Amino acid sequence: MKTDFKFSNLCGTVYRKGNLVFTPDGNSILSPVGNRVTLFDLVNNKTETLPFENKRDIRRLALSPNGNLLLSVDELGQTQLVNFRKRTVLHYFNFKDKVRDIQFSPDGKYFVVGLGRNVEVWRSPGFTREFAPFELHRRLAGHHDDITHISWSPDSRFFLTSAKDMTTKIFSVDPIEDFVPTTLSGHRSSVVGAWFAKDMRAIYTVSDDGAVCVRRFRPRGIEENLVFGEFPREESGKRVSTMWFTEHRYYAMLSARVQSASFNPATSLLVLGFASGVFGIWEMPEFNKIHSLSISRKKINTVAINPSGEWLAFGSAKLGQLLVWEWKSETYVLKQQGHFYDMACIAYSGDGQYVATGGDDAKLKVWNALTGYCFITFSEHTSAVTAVHFTKGSQVVLSASLDGTVRAYDLVRYRNFRIFTSPTPVQFNSLAVDPSGEIVCAGCQDTFEIYMWSMQTGKLLDVLSGHEGPISGLVFRPDGLSLASSSWDKTVRVWDVFDRSKIVERLEHNNEVLALAYRPDGKELCASTLDGQIHFWDVLKAAPTGSIEGRRDIAGGRKIQDKRTAANNSSGKSFNSLCYSADGTAVLGGGNSKYVCLYDRRSGILLRKFQVSKNQSLDGVQEKLNSKFMTEAGPADLIDSDGIDSDTEKQVDRSLPGVRSGDKSNRLLKPEVRTRAVRFSPTGRQWAAASTEGLLIYSLDDTLLFDPYELDEDVTPDTIRNLSRKGDHLRALVNAFRLNEKYVIREVYEAVPPLDVVLLTKDFPEAYLERLLKFIGGIMESSQLLEYHLRWVSGLLSNHGTFVKTRSVALQPVLRTLQRGILRLHQDIGSVCDKNYYSLNYLLVQGKRISEAEQEESGDVNMRDVFSSFNDDVEVAEGSDDGMDVDDATVAA
Repeated sequence: MKTDFKFSNLCGTVYRKGNLVFTPDGNSILSPVGNRVTLFDLVNNKTETLPFENKRDIRRLALSPNGNLLLSVDELGQTQLVNFRKRTVLHYFNFKDKVRDIQFSPDGKYFVVGLGRNVEVWRSPGFTREFAPFELHRRLAGHHDDITHISWSPDSRFFLTSAKDMTTKIFSVDPIEDFVPTTLSGHRSSVVGAWFAKDMRAIYTVSDDGAVCVRRFRPRGIEENLVFGEFPREESGKRVSTMWFTEHRYYAMLSARVQSASFNPATSLLVLGFASGVFGIWEMPEFNKIHSLSISRKKINTVAINPSGEWLAFGSAKLGQLLVWEWKSETYVLKQQGHFYDMACIAYSGDGQYVATGGDDAKLKVWNALTGYCFITFSEHTSAVTAVHFTKGSQVVLSASLDGTVRAYDLVRYRNFRIFTSPTPVQFNSLAVDPSGEIVCAGCQDTFEIYMWSMQTGKLLDVLSGHEGPISGLVFRPDGLSLASSSWDKTVRVWDVFDRSKIVERLEHNNEVLALAYRPDGKELCASTLDGQIHFWDVLKAAPTGSIEGRRDIAGGRKIQDKRTAANNSSGKSFNSLCYSADGTAVLGGGNSKYVCLYDRRSGILLRKFQVSKNQSLDGVQEKLNSKFMTEAGPADLIDSDGIDSDTEKQVDRSLPGVRSGDKSNRLLKPEVRTRAVRFSPTGRQWAAASTEGLLIYSLDDTLLFDPYELDEDVTPDTIRNLSRKGDHLRALVNAFRLNEKYVIREVYEAVPPLDVVLLTKDFPEAYLERLLKFIGGIMESSQLLEYHLRWVSGLLSNHGTFVKTRSVALQPVLRTLQRGILRLHQDIGSVCDKNYYSLNYLLVQGKRISEAEQEESGDVNMRDVFSSFNDDVEVAEGSDDGMDVDDATVAA
């Protein structure tokens, strides 16, 4: 059993809090998801979670204009400098204060950080190895309250800072003659943002009460707008007195507060997001309203515009929504939402391509395991979803809920086609479907019974009773002959659902049973108990075969309100979810801790322990707590000292006179790190865990495929041609793809004998399969070797069908290109053949009529004279060069 599983992707969470950032090309967007960063490729329809973690939830992101450097800042100001293109962390740094905003200059030489009321200008680090990559350039002050927004001028000489003190200040990067920092006032509420116009003749400021001010730079007493940065002088050399003048004041919306704003200088578009979930687009400086739309039920926490100004990105922290809107066509480019409560259960489809998740928000979501996107959400349940299950064909997914229903959904038509209910209202917390998909069973936690329905009719077939505690798990034997159920009554029962006359097997345990799983061959069953042990049973003999003591392995960290240390605390030291690997040689277990354990079945040895999160914003991550954070009022992390709820960023009520810090009795909530479900993919190449952070996917497949063929050989066109002449066509073709010269690839490809194609495709390395299929699709329409290309395609897809199926989403563009090329050739040849077929029929009919007419006149029938000219044309077509057209060639054939 391979144990080198690596973190692959984070699904189920698309946005938590912080700001959204577009890449310089505008085709991708970076979204903070807890203490990680996810990249959404909007063009290729893929997601990628970057392989690094901050210590706490990310508060701000900043990407350099050239897309090389990424700054990721968490809640306490601890920063990671990342090489964005190589996905590696270059440096760690601590600003030692909460970062309110951080922005790179347009030329990429500096970045500005807002720390409380102060502003710091830092030089951007490079790729050279330095002892201290971060170099402080200037430290500036002047605001009387926390900074809310920072923006740069197009020439990178000045920047604007907005704050809660209702003012905006203009600072310069370096001291400039005749310039002093300027304060722009006039707003009656906190300023959300301020930006320079593209020509630097105006500044636009927005406050959270919806007021938008257009400010112009002009000399005192003269109504002539100037370009900011060019300070005029009189003929005597004396500096002309200048000022910023509020030219216009507009109001966007009076019914809701402005929560976020963004401005695109290239298109002069101002986008505002409101607390009511509505956003609006205005054209500046005339403030012409272009568009407004309600996209969420909660407030819009962040807004971003891509460099071209075509796509708008919105994030809502309360619902975990991420939306990308194309305002010209008024269509969604991306619309994703995770579970805004805990994810409770997961299930893989039979081919491992899809993952279904159920959450406490009463929603069932189906995700693509390769792309990371959710493509369907079912919201028919009215209470938490506790269990999900795919049928064998992966076309139906079932879910059980605490609302007392089990629902079956059709993944072809995307509808709820069957609802299974019990005679009396109960709460279902476990679900099982037999391998044929005909029998559906669900266990309840209040009446301790198991209900069994028919999938076809939806009728209740039987009620299995006998347990004396809540049902904790249900699973059918892989051959479908029996059903196993676990319960808090310290037993596992094996039922024969098709022959009730047989005795029910009782497998006794010393503690409450929390989870169970069958081995893929159906000969063994494992169950976890409350004391942290995993027990193994021989199904045929109903006898125990071994156990694993996992109490110490699954033990997590110390929670912030625990009175005892993590080593002495007994809670959470058990597995609440178990799963066998695809080959049955390993067992995966997860529980209410930060660890997921992988055990070898034969030896019972712990193979590897995965830590699902290092996010210290979650409770139970740290092994030891620092006593200096414990106060008389309780843990300091739970006291709302900022006046803002860190999860929802909701401002506390300060409406009473003199109130500055809100209610001192308010406490924050820290979610607890835990894993509620773990599942292995049927392919055995990956496994998934439903954790507090979302759906974590660990995979054996790296994005870069390693190529072990002849690494020490010089790959040149001459050596490749020599290999092809010697008959070593496989190595020649692989080396040609390494060299990546199209003419060499085509020369070697067409040199392979047609009879050797099928044999060659069997040994062709999968690392180059996508490139070969793409190459064939590119030359198919312009080449005459149609049968030769079809032999290659047929051999590759037949011999590497499993690889193509597991990566069908990634190979979808290549397969579509092949399909399009083959269909086009089929249509062209078909139309030519039809044309020639009908032409021949026409000539035969005409010849028959002529012969009948001649027979009537002379009585002499000679068909050779009728077709003599036609046969001469056919002979010319057979003797023509390669330049003949397709019609003549087909006629000759």
